[in-house]
Amino acid sequence: MRLIISFFFLLLLFSSGTAQTKAELTEQKYLELQDKIRFSINGEYDKGLEYVNQVLKSENEIHQTFAYGAGSYLYQLKGNVGQSDKMYAEAIKHLAKIPDSNDKIKLNAYLCNYRGLTYWKRSNYGKALGSYQEGVKLSSKINDVVQIVKFKANIALLNESVGNYQLSIKILKQNDAFLDKNEGLYEKDQFQNSKSNTFTNLGNAYEGYYYKNREKTYLLDSAEYYYKKSIAYSDRFIDNKTISKLSLGNIYLIKKDYTNAEKIYYDISFYAKQTDNEDLYQIANYNLGDLYYSIKKYDKALIFLKKVDSISQKNKTVDNSYFKSNYIQAKIYSIKNEPELAYKHSKLYLDSYEKYEGNLREETLEVNYKLGTADLSDEMLSVQEKYKYEVFWNKALKVFYVILVIGIVFFLIKNIRDKNKAQKKMNALIEEFKANLEKKELEKAEIENAPTEKEAMEILENEDVALKKENANLSIDEAKENKIVEKLLALEEKLEYLNADFTLSYAAKKIKTNTTYLSYVVNKRFGKSFSEYSNELKINYVINQMITNHLYRKYSTQAIAESVGFKNAVSFAKSFRKRTGVSPAQFANNI
Repeated sequence: MRLIISFFFLLLLFSSGTAQTKAELTEQKYLELQDKIRFSINGEYDKGLEYVNQVLKSENEIHQTFAYGAGSYLYQLKGNVGQSDKMYAEAIKHLAKIPDSNDKIKLNAYLCNYRGLTYWKRSNYGKALGSYQEGVKLSSKINDVVQIVKFKANIALLNESVGNYQLSIKILKQNDAFLDKNEGLYEKDQFQNSKSNTFTNLGNAYEGYYYKNREKTYLLDSAEYYYKKSIAYSDRFIDNKTISKLSLGNIYLIKKDYTNAEKIYYDISFYAKQTDNEDLYQIANYNLGDLYYSIKKYDKALIFLKKVDSISQKNKTVDNSYFKSNYIQAKIYSIKNEPELAYKHSKLYLDSYEKYEGNLREETLEVNYKLGTADLSDEMLSVQEKYKYEVFWNKALKVFYVILVIGIVFFLIKNIRDKNKAQKKMNALIEEFKANLEKKELEKAEIENAPTEKEAMEILENEDVALKKENANLSIDEAKENKIVEKLLALEEKLEYLNADFTLSYAAKKIKTNTTYLSYVVNKRFGKSFSEYSNELKINYVINQMITNHLYRKYSTQAIAESVGFKNAVSFAKSFRKRTGVSPAQFANNI
């Protein structure tokens, strides 16, 4: 997928060199500095911090709160996490000193926006969404329509980041229409910046949507259209212009317009080198490596991809460009018949991809959960409609919107009830399963397929029984026991239990102990035999995949069984029912 990055433009820090005491800042000067700080976020971070320091000379608590909040985000853009958190903590302290008022609510919403952006840069999408949702609620209280539009745009981007592309496009197009109808609410530069951001984000959403639906090539045309519009609106906004140009180069690459893609990538690489921007330089090098791989100039591709690895290793970062770079290098070395290097880079890719995707899955779950439990769409709708009524009030529109709102409310209530009903059923099944676990003793697994497999399972269960008896009189050193558990958990993390050959002897060999000790430790620490422990891991993995991956729920029972190492669907289905109380299909439907 197209690489989206946060650019760190480093400028010379200008300082007066003389200490100044705090003084009162006129409201006009404060508003001027506010605008300068906001525009500095588009690339001139050090200049922005200079403006922040000017505002901090004021004795006004409102001025100080805003300056610390904006400064916290600017430091995050520069990669200084510690200073970012300190600045935000100061902003909260000063906010608490301000008497309750609409100005305080508005300022609190600004802080929510900066904190949300900060969390986003840290790839903590769940916390970012929480900040934006709180900001929408605060802005709704004072009918700050312009600020709500900003929050909705950020929420759209979060949806794009976790793969909710259609929802992202819908929100962004609503925002674009609102901007066009209400241009008078914005200063000229503010309007241009908002349009530029909206077009960049629409391009991102269409491009991401294409990667999920590659047969829909018209999505690429839409992405190209919006990136070009963003560039046209971004003359004063370096960050937006750079992102859109880089993204446009990616579109050219997908369309096999290698000449134009190459020109853009070299242009951005040169700019990144001139401005000492390593993040941007890393991405440009990855894209050049990808381009030359596409046209089979493998040696040239390796030159640029090795630069990506070098920057990642220097900064100790594992990101999209790093693991994709290793993916391409593994393929190149395979083509060049260099198996050792191909193996090395394929392992680097798999290790880094697992970590990256694991974090993204967790953030996606958090974002989707918060979207499902918040009613921000209605808040946005009610504010927009209230604003429209103030300008275009008449009876016909009033009746129309009343009917529309009633219809939406009815739909939302029905949707919530359906979800609650499904959730109650799921909870009942889980509670029933827990109760059964407390009552039932360990049962032998039943296999109704081929006799050979049934005999094999009976032998395994008999071994477990024998080992349990042996374990009754067995005792080992606690340190050794802890070491066995540690190694066993390491196998869990590597998903070794998904292998069909994951037996007691296999695991014992892996962690370099004997089967007697391993069986004893599993029985003591987990209260079950090894085969029960192994089956439970497999079933828990399936449950997690069903909850987090909608495509997984569409697989056949046989396919799911094979994916976790069961030899047939019958034994898997029985183990699944034993764990959950329902069949795999029923569980998927309840979700």
